[in-house]
This record gives sequence, C-alpha cells and structure tokens, in this order.
Amino acid sequence: MPRLNPLPPLTEDDIRTALRDCFDPEVKLNLVDLGLIYSIAIEPDPHSTPALPRQRVKVTMTLTTQQCPASGLIFEQVHNRLASIPQISKVEVDLVWEPKWTAHRISEAGRKQLGI
Repeated sequence: MPRLNPLPPLTEDDIRTALRDCFDPEVKLNLVDLGLIYSIAIEPDPHSTPALPRQRVKVTMTLTTQQCPASGLIFEQVHNRLASIPQISKVEVDLVWEPKWTAHRISEAGRKQLGI
C-alpha cells in the first residue's frame, strides 16, 4: 500500500505568506511588503528527522539600513516563523546589502498601508 504524504511540499508563495507574519518594528510593515525579502530557495531534505517529506529553506534578505537597531529581532522573527512550519527541517537566513534596499521595493499593498 502506498504511503500517503500528509504534508505537501512548500512553495515560495507558502514561505512568503508565512513571512508576512514578520514585521519591521520601526516601520510597522511586514518584511515581504516592505521589500526586504530578496529570494527564497527551497530544496528537499532527504536527511531530515523525522523522515517526513521535509525541506530546507534559505531566505536571502536585506534591511532598510546597515545600522538597523532591530536587525537581531527581525532575523529571529524570520527564523522562528519558518522553523515553526512542520515541513521545514532547516532554515538559513542570509543578509545581503546588494542590491541596496530602497523605498521602491515596497509593494503596492505596503504603500497603501503606509499611506504613500
């Protein structure tokens, strides 16, 4: 009898949806709409324990400034939010400064929320 997989593989959209629960405490906007999430890579993790069909997730992101006082809190939010998803076995968060973040990266929904 074939084994049923109760947890479907995650998509980039699933990860972005989860990351909408993470906010920049100074701007009061989620990290996705603020444009801080640059890329998301998802790959199977054949060595995960338990042996559910689990995945490794790597998020490449930036901050609004290199001197962001909330950087530790933001990284902790991202890591903890993704680590709470049963299909994820490992979370890696990479901080990059290129390309530089600008307000042009804020989504339309984010602009409406900020009133700009």
